[in-house]
Amino acid sequence: MKIHAGYQIAYECPQPTPMLLMLHVHPSRAPDLITADNIRFNPSVEHRQYRDGFGNICTRVLAPAGRLEISADFLIQDTGMPDLVVPDAVQTPVEQLPDDVLVYLLGSRYCDTDQLSDTAWRLFGGVQGGWARVQAICDYVHERIKFNYDDACSTRTAWQGHNEQVGVCRDFAHLAITLCRCMNIPARYCTGYLGDIGVPPVDAPMDFSAWFQAYLGGQWYTFDARHNVPRIGRVLMATGRDATDVAISTSFGPSSLVNFAVTSEAVQ
Repeated sequence: MKIHAGYQIAYECPQPTPMLLMLHVHPSRAPDLITADNIRFNPSVEHRQYRDGFGNICTRVLAPAGRLEISADFLIQDTGMPDLVVPDAVQTPVEQLPDDVLVYLLGSRYCDTDQLSDTAWRLFGGVQGGWARVQAICDYVHERIKFNYDDACSTRTAWQGHNEQVGVCRDFAHLAITLCRCMNIPARYCTGYLGDIGVPPVDAPMDFSAWFQAYLGGQWYTFDARHNVPRIGRVLMATGRDATDVAISTSFGPSSLVNFAVTSEAVQ
């Protein structure tokens, strides 16, 4: 299956403003690209790429004063298969985890494990470790939080999301990640494209999506507490501890988002 994906984003800056962008397809999906996911800038500006500590592709740019349009448009090959479901995937004891995975057990900016540890063990301590425990966490978060774009909040932590019981996809991911970490299951935040492929279309503007991966049986598996069903056509862009590490854009100065459109659809 081929997926057509891309975006059109525009910022207004009152003065030249350094920006950090995370808009490229993740290196793990680069071999699937049919056409390049090159970033286009209007007006043209100098930019350069680097890999961050999590292996994501980042772009540095000095946005000029005024309007800067950022866009991309590409085709990518996909298996067309839904997310893997592996019920017998086991939980790895902490002492056997690889060194580079341990960071995904620790609390982070939006994943305040210290606030939810007691709650996690009370709710999931009796659930068999491994896939069953992660799925139980997804079920709980899916029922606990009500999705509503109007309830988006850029500063909401997992603890706050748990108490307020509202949010968007990032809040579902943060809460599920935090509960997994509390149960000694490494979990990391993911951002990328997820179009309405294989499901009824949603009458809402397309956006980038957030989900998470849990480390079970020696590898990372995809989970999505918001939708809570295996989905088709995810295109990963970046992974990190939480949304802080994978922000689509970070401005080091004043800027205003004035246009935002995302595309992700199967090519017939």
